[in-house]
Amino acid sequence: MARRDEFEIATERAKRRRKRIPSAIAAHYDRNRGRVVVGLGPDLDVTFSPHSVQGLENATASQLEPVEITPSGFGLHFPKLDADVYLPALLEGVFGSKRWIAAQLGTLGGRSKSVAKAVASRNNGRLGGSPNKTAVNHKPRV
Repeated sequence: MARRDEFEIATERAKRRRKRIPSAIAAHYDRNRGRVVVGLGPDLDVTFSPHSVQGLENATASQLEPVEITPSGFGLHFPKLDADVYLPALLEGVFGSKRWIAAQLGTLGGRSKSVAKAVASRNNGRLGGSPNKTAVNHKPRV
């Protein structure tokens, strides 16, 4: 259980963060645009594709509604998915854990279609493709 001084320190830290980082005052899923819309103030909305965010990447439109805002205003909660998004990280361009982001980038890189990749593939094909794996003969142990 937190002591009173720890609670006061945490409260002060939250006040400083709130001054530096905008917090959500409204949030919803826009089915027409396929975007989550987060209101950060009367004149500022931020939108993002849920398919770019860890935990939301495979969600259907019905699973993305409703969007709840945490009491601090720094979190978005999607109750049907039991998924949470930390708004300050999202605003900094962090859409998931390092491991998840690396996997997404690897998938994109594998789908890359560049001239250099096509030339390398053709050249490899002319050479007979990947070499066949050969079995290594081992002498039976006596």
